[in-house]
Amino acid sequence: MATYDFIVVGSGPAGSALASSLSRTSAKPSVLLLEAGGKNSDPNLRVDGKRWLTFTNEEMNWGFKTAPQEHCDGRSIDYSGGRGLGGSSAINFGVYTIGARDDYDEWARIAGNDTAFGWTAMQERLKRLENFNQKLPAHVAERFAKPDMANHGTDGSLKVGFAAEWEDDVVPMLEVFEKGGFPLNPDHNSGNPIGMSALISSARNGKRSTAQDLYADKPENLIIITCAKVRKLVLEGLKVVGVETKDTKYLASKEVILSAGSLNSPSILMHSGIGPKSQLEQHQIPVVLDVPAVGQGLRDHNFCPLVYSRSESSTARKAFYGDQKSMDAALEQWKQDGTGPWSKFACQAGIGFFKLPALPDHPSFQALPVTEQALLQKPTIPHYEVFTHFPMHWFLPGFPAEKLSYSCLLVFLYNAQARGEVTLQSADPEVPLLFDPRVLSEEFDRTSAVMALRDVLDKIIKSEDYQKDTVDALAVPAGDSDEDLLAYWKKTISSSWHMTGTLKMGPGGGAPDTVVDPEFRVVGIEGLRVADMSVAPVLISGHIQAAAYATGLTCAEKVAKQYGLDA
Repeated sequence: MATYDFIVVGSGPAGSALASSLSRTSAKPSVLLLEAGGKNSDPNLRVDGKRWLTFTNEEMNWGFKTAPQEHCDGRSIDYSGGRGLGGSSAINFGVYTIGARDDYDEWARIAGNDTAFGWTAMQERLKRLENFNQKLPAHVAERFAKPDMANHGTDGSLKVGFAAEWEDDVVPMLEVFEKGGFPLNPDHNSGNPIGMSALISSARNGKRSTAQDLYADKPENLIIITCAKVRKLVLEGLKVVGVETKDTKYLASKEVILSAGSLNSPSILMHSGIGPKSQLEQHQIPVVLDVPAVGQGLRDHNFCPLVYSRSESSTARKAFYGDQKSMDAALEQWKQDGTGPWSKFACQAGIGFFKLPALPDHPSFQALPVTEQALLQKPTIPHYEVFTHFPMHWFLPGFPAEKLSYSCLLVFLYNAQARGEVTLQSADPEVPLLFDPRVLSEEFDRTSAVMALRDVLDKIIKSEDYQKDTVDALAVPAGDSDEDLLAYWKKTISSSWHMTGTLKMGPGGGAPDTVVDPEFRVVGIEGLRVADMSVAPVLISGHIQAAAYATGLTCAEKVAKQYGLDA
């Protein structure tokens, strides 16, 4: 049984940022990074235009599903999560959004006014992380994208920016939103995402950038072991001294830090006897510490699609996606220099974050806790998101080949009030937890979902500028009534795979809804921290990979300070 100073479990954005940062401190501690999946080393996994397909690789995806959702026609919803080096960054869709500055300040407030989680500190970490390229194609005007470089970094390991070549209808779509009354935002990663923006992606020159890039030049004191799924913790009383896989134990002289994500980190705790006593006893798992909040508070973003057949003159999608020879030739071109159609199609999109002015007047909003009402009315907090140019033909069964000239807008529900849970199903660590997000279970969520969908339909889909190229409806609500719109949400709603909050952070002191303190330490257990999106007490208003990276970096700073690693 080898012993290391620190053991980090999980190589997603949080775990990779954490392990890399700890290993590069001046003290050079030995850091073991354990990953349940494989190496994900095939260079073809980095094709930018195929970012939408990597999650279909069964070896790279945990393949989770939710419990049947009572308020979504009894459907079980896909709950994909990344498996292998890079974690979910290896299978996500490359959407790189930092979120709203008010979300981070709210996190700081909930964590007992710990400024380490506030916007100022988080932005500085994100700037250190990113290698941002603001270059635009020659034909794109700066009003569509003009980031202030004071908000970005250029020396980090994660390459982010805009696609080198855009599909012909990207700029016209941005103009449709502008004419529809949605203001343009030249940079959704400034801390204020409100408005319509050109998407910033975690990609550069046709190649996706994942968490693996954080340790491409790893120091010798960072040891990475793949295909090593951690089943439980090794404990001596209330002290964690290591972890256990199916065949091996690994010991930590200082700490173990779980970064396995909102669905897997609670599983490791519960199967180690740390969690709700009633669940542990039901499955004959010896209780080490009764922590009722473990697995509670699950949150997520959800979306539904609006898909329309378009005139063939408005998009070149059919000529590319409808011709296998063209796609094969494009892949060969990409292998040579990263250029061509696979670095263009579905590589650049529009993304918009918007408020619903009528929402605060609705009774379901006014019934929310005062602190939640205050948060949702802060200037940078959106009520919903719209994403353009989603390649829906890969996701909609039986998509007609003759309809490949199409437009797909995704409408995302933000700030849903549903709080789900993850619970034990078995004493066997190989059996996943039961995931129940309770989608659309709250009146507020159903109200804001209908309002958001109606806003897009009325201002965009029905607008003259959008209608002029619309040929047919492919996936849309049956009618215009509130009942029709809600029924469509129930029928088509998907997870955004932004699972958050199952091991919630609080100010410490044993609050009933708290699992970790602001130092990321599991309350009541020595030698154990959690640093992933399971601890986030706020569901960040955006796609959460950036927040996950920042979470890992924040934990690394706190650990380094405690142990004097940068003395």
